[in-house]
Amino acid sequence: MATAEEFLEQTREQGLKELEDFLRIPSISSSPERADDVRRAAGHLAEQYERVGLQNAEVIETAGHPVVYADWLKAPGKPTVLLYGHYDVQPVDPLDLWTSPPFEPIRQDGLLLGRGSSDDKGQIALHWQAIDAWLKTAGELPLNLKVIAEGEEEIGSRHFEEFVDANADRLRADYCVVSDTSMVARGFPAITYGLRGLVYVELRVEAASVDMHSGLMGGLA
Repeated sequence: MATAEEFLEQTREQGLKELEDFLRIPSISSSPERADDVRRAAGHLAEQYERVGLQNAEVIETAGHPVVYADWLKAPGKPTVLLYGHYDVQPVDPLDLWTSPPFEPIRQDGLLLGRGSSDDKGQIALHWQAIDAWLKTAGELPLNLKVIAEGEEEIGSRHFEEFVDANADRLRADYCVVSDTSMVARGFPAITYGLRGLVYVELRVEAASVDMHSGLMGGLA
């Protein structure tokens, strides 16, 4: 029987077509006019999770765009891994800088080009394809798995903290893997353990109500 890796190689073309279908959905979370497309992407993803053998696949509502959840919990005594990704994408402006339509994926020079192919739909497609390969070749996963994919990562995960708090028991796991980064190079995978953060500060200063001599009165107290 083929190994999971061999299965993936044998079904490579099918896997690429699955990703292309996913990329065609313009799930731009920052655009109100794309809200239906964001929801359509969530439903599509839940269908893929269910198709490959995950259980409890669900599109969970939030105050904004929904979160997709699924799991496979049939390995008693084994650790549970929570796998995170996001199915929303960045806007595509300015369109005139694109060499091909952003939501009509093309293959060029060994690459699959389209909005979301590397952030983060490509990674998510690999998730469900790896699960499919493992279950079809081994019959079971070597651990318990929970997967979540949010639809607001590109707009600051506005409602994700609230979702996590409300679903803490469901999301409980031994390990969490954030799959939203890139490889060092082709054939050189990486486990990314830190990223630069973002800090916004608004500073207001009240000074004298009249002009003062900067040489005599200047400086910080």
